[in-house]
Amino acid sequence: MKPILSNNYFVNFNEDAYLKLNAFLASKDISKIFILVDENTNQNCLPILLESLETNSEIEIIEIESGEENKNLDTCTGVWHALTELGADRKSLLINLGGGVITDLGGFVASCFKRGIRFINIPTTLLSMVDASVGGKTGVDLGVLKNQIGLFSDPEMVLIDPQYLETVEEREIRSGLAEIIKYGLTYDVKLWSEITQFKELYISNIISLVHRSIEIKNEVVTEDPKEHGLRKILNFGHTLGHAIESYFLESENKEKLTHGEAIAIGMITEAFLSEKLLNFPSDKLIEIKDKLLNIYGKVVIETSDYDAIIELLIHDKKNVNGKVNFVLLSDFEKFKFDCNVDKSLLIEALDYYSL
Repeated sequence: MKPILSNNYFVNFNEDAYLKLNAFLASKDISKIFILVDENTNQNCLPILLESLETNSEIEIIEIESGEENKNLDTCTGVWHALTELGADRKSLLINLGGGVITDLGGFVASCFKRGIRFINIPTTLLSMVDASVGGKTGVDLGVLKNQIGLFSDPEMVLIDPQYLETVEEREIRSGLAEIIKYGLTYDVKLWSEITQFKELYISNIISLVHRSIEIKNEVVTEDPKEHGLRKILNFGHTLGHAIESYFLESENKEKLTHGEAIAIGMITEAFLSEKLLNFPSDKLIEIKDKLLNIYGKVVIETSDYDAIIELLIHDKKNVNGKVNFVLLSDFEKFKFDCNVDKSLLIEALDYYSL
């Protein structure tokens, strides 16, 4: 697969990615290499990486606990302390080996430590490959409010190795597929058409979609780095989806959802809003709902949950002047930014999902 140039760094693929990584390590004055992992990537992914690394630099491993609930400033503080105690300096390199929690948090940690050290991202989940690999967004959650604290900061490079997908559960593969579906609905309907033809979610089928998905996100964020226009399409399904994800994360009597499961609900409900406000075709709304429910199943959302979910929308970082802004569709690949939606219609959308 051809490397993809994103701003000032490359996304490299497969065996070529390790050749580029080792060339980088040989050409730079790096005092020490730190690899950030969680307990899962430490066990399943680190051996693959270490076997491929060629360097004389000292390597230290820093492990954090997995899960969105650990994507916070307390975890960052722990990593900053570990870096300090292990002798990190401004010529150190941080390699973030993991899913979106690791790459988002690790990029933020590196960008702030000593006013910025170099970092490289190696995403190991489908979600992080197709979503967190480009765009320069780093950050952490504030309580259950997603990605409230962060900054734009580019890695030195990104490595995409499909081997790592063999180490994750099918539920995580489905989670990442939601982002590919989003690209298909908003930007390149060929992706959506391919996914609707899948009879089984085999990794071999999905790998062929990864490069194109990263290409799409790169095209979008290169044109609009700071989300003033086109980049907003990446938020389709995420406005209600993030609120639902946060609500299930903080609720003691709910099983937490993966990001993709919540975004799938968001895409169904926001496709419904699109039909109501932008005349999105009814047959395509039904198609989206049927296919996504077939992939993700239906989550029970009680009417008693609605107010809390809608309250969380108020804190969405895309809001301006207290107004909740949606990206909605008038058709596949046709979108409108900054759509305001009344609470009564939000309730209808949640009802539609639950029918």
